Amino acid sequence: MRAGRDERIARLHGVLPFLAMGCARCWVALTVAAPVAGPYESPASMIDFHNVFDYAFCLTALVVALAARRFVPLNGTARFRNLSFAGFAGSSLCFVTAHVFGLGSSTPLAVTGSALGGFGFALFLLLAAEVISALPLLRIFLFSTLSQLAAAGLTFFLSGLDEPRMLVAVLLLPVAARIAVARAYAGLPDQDKVARPCTKFTYPWKIFVLMALYSFAYGLRQSQLVAGAGQHTGASTAIMMGVLFLSAYFFSNRFNIGTLYRSPLVLIICGFLLIPAEGVFGNVVSSYLIAMSYSLTSLLVALLFYDISKRLGVTIVVFSGIKNAEQIFVVMGKGASNALDSVGLTSGAQDIVIAVLVAVMMLVATLILLSERELASKWGVRILDVGGLVERTPEEERRDEMVEALASRARLTPRETEIVALVAQGRNGPAIMAELFIAEGTLKAHMSHIYEKCGVANRRELKELLEG
Repeated sequence: MRAGRDERIARLHGVLPFLAMGCARCWVALTVAAPVAGPYESPASMIDFHNVFDYAFCLTALVVALAARRFVPLNGTARFRNLSFAGFAGSSLCFVTAHVFGLGSSTPLAVTGSALGGFGFALFLLLAAEVISALPLLRIFLFSTLSQLAAAGLTFFLSGLDEPRMLVAVLLLPVAARIAVARAYAGLPDQDKVARPCTKFTYPWKIFVLMALYSFAYGLRQSQLVAGAGQHTGASTAIMMGVLFLSAYFFSNRFNIGTLYRSPLVLIICGFLLIPAEGVFGNVVSSYLIAMSYSLTSLLVALLFYDISKRLGVTIVVFSGIKNAEQIFVVMGKGASNALDSVGLTSGAQDIVIAVLVAVMMLVATLILLSERELASKWGVRILDVGGLVERTPEEERRDEMVEALASRARLTPRETEIVALVAQGRNGPAIMAELFIAEGTLKAHMSHIYEKCGVANRRELKELLEG
C-alpha cells in the first residue's frame, strides 16, 4: 500500500514548473477567450479581435512547425522564450492601456494587442510541448491535466478580483509563465535536452482530419455555449481535467490511455443530439458535453503526437505546431454559424442544418477512429528519409515484428507489450522500471502474467521465444 502511494508521489516529482505553465492559459482566458471586462469589445468595430488572436496564433504555429529544422530545440537558448514573453507582455500592455484610458474601440490598439497575444501564446505552447515531451507518456498525461486544472482554478480566483488587481495579474502572468518554462527545461536531464532529428516524414493525416472535424464542429456551436463551457479554462475543462487526473493518479496500474481516444466521439455526439431538446433541458448540458469533448479531444490528440514523436524520433515541435494551427477550423466553424444567421434561417432550421453537418463529420470521425486499433499506431505517418537517424535496421524491424506477433498471439495488454518490447531490446529490470516509471512489485506482477500467457517459465525462455 505504501509502495503504491510512494510510486504515485514520485510520478509528480518536478511538477511545480509545469503547474505554473498554466499561467499562460489563465492569461488567455482573462484577456482574449472570455475577458472579464471586455477591453476590445465595441459595437462600432467591424473586426472580431478574437479572430485576430486566432489568426496570429495559427500563423505563428504553422511557420515554426514548417521551419522546425532550423529552430529546434526551441529551448536551447533563451531566444524563443524571450520572443514569447515579448508577445505576451506587449499584448498585456495594450490590454491594460485599453482599460485604463477607455480605448476599447481603438482598432489599431486592439488589433496589435490581439496579434501579439496570439504570437506569444503560440510560441509558448511549442516551448512547453518541447519540454514536456521529454517525460514518459503517463507523466505527460498527469502533468498536462494538472496544468490545465491549475489554470482553470487560477482563472476562477483572478476573475473575482477588482479591476486594478486583475490588471496587475494580467501584467504578472506572462512573467510567471516565462519563468516556469525556463525552470521546467532546466530541470530536465542533460540527455533529454538534445534536439530530436528533423527527418522528412508524412504528416499523420488521420489525426489532422480528426482534429479538423472536432474543431469545426466545436466552432459551429462556440458562440452558443453557456458561460463556463469554454475551450481554455472554463468549468467544463476543469471538470474533465480533474476526472482524468484523479483517474490516472489513483488507478495508474489499471489506467489505459489508449482506451480514452474514442471517448470524445461519445461526448460530442451526446452534446449535439441534445440540441433539439434544449427547449426542455436548456443548452447547459449540451454546452458542457461539447466543450468537454473538445478539451478531451485536444488532450488526446496531443498524447498521440507525443507517443508518435517518441516512437519515430521526430521533434514534437512539428506535430504540435500543425495541431495548434488547426485552431483555424474553429474560426471556420464559427464563420459558418454566423453565415447561417445571416441567411435568415429560423433557429429551428439552423439547428437542423448544424445537426446534419455534425452527423456527417462524426460519421467520418468514427471511421477514422475505428481504423486504428490502439494508441501506439502510426495514424498514417511514415518516415521518408533513407538512412536518417530514425531509420530502423532490419534487425530492429524483425524484433518489432516478433514482439507484435507474440503480443497478438498471447493477447498481451498494451502495458505488457511495452514490457516485452523492452525485454527484447535487452533491458534489465531496473531499466524497464525507470523507462515505464513503475515499481518493482508492479513489474514482477506484469512479468508473471506475461510468462503465463506466453507459456514460458522465465525471462531467458521469453527472449528465446522472441528470437524465434
